[in-house]
Formats: sequence, structure tokens, C-alpha cells
Amino acid sequence: MSNNDILLKDMGKRISERRKDMKLSQEELAELAEVSPQLLSTAERGTKALRPENLLKISTALGVSVDYLLTGEIIDKDLSIISNKLKNASSTQVRSIEKIIDECINLCE
Repeated sequence: MSNNDILLKDMGKRISERRKDMKLSQEELAELAEVSPQLLSTAERGTKALRPENLLKISTALGVSVDYLLTGEIIDKDLSIISNKLKNASSTQVRSIEKIIDECINLCE
């Protein structure tokens, strides 16, 4: 398996995981992203590279950066999305979210 094949499979896995986290079917995500369900299925299987415009549509519909889909790395845009969501939370909610994040990080170590 080539490096390109591995990258496509990894990207497909990230698309699928994020879609499932959002509790969306492939059809629902395809509609949100304005791509065909077949294209989305192919992307999730990692069997064919996406055109840049389709990658952008899918990342936008998933609320993540293209960089995240390609590399799995969280960038400033991703952190900005989280930060904007926290702006609407109460201080109690923010402290609770902080504790949850700490627990998640500790579990992953």
C-alpha cells in the first residue's frame, strides 16, 4: 500500500468518524455538503482522491478544517470554532467543559 493510499484511508476514517459523531447518515452529510452520496461513500472508504472543491464542501459541512481531514491535526480554525461555542456558555458550563476535557486528556495518556 502506497503512502497516498494510506493518507486517503486515514482521511476517509476521519470523515466517517466526524460524521458519526454528528449523528448523520452518509446521505444527510452528502446533502449538507452538496455532494453525491456516492462521492461521500468513496471518500469514506478512501478509495479515490477528492477534488479540492469537494474536500472543502465536506470539511465545511463537518465543521472542521481541510487540514484536519488531511492530516488529523487541529489548527487555529478548529480551536476558534470551539472558542466561539464557549463564548455562549455560562461560567459554570465552561468549568464543567474544562473538567471533561481534562478527563479526556488523562484517559488518552
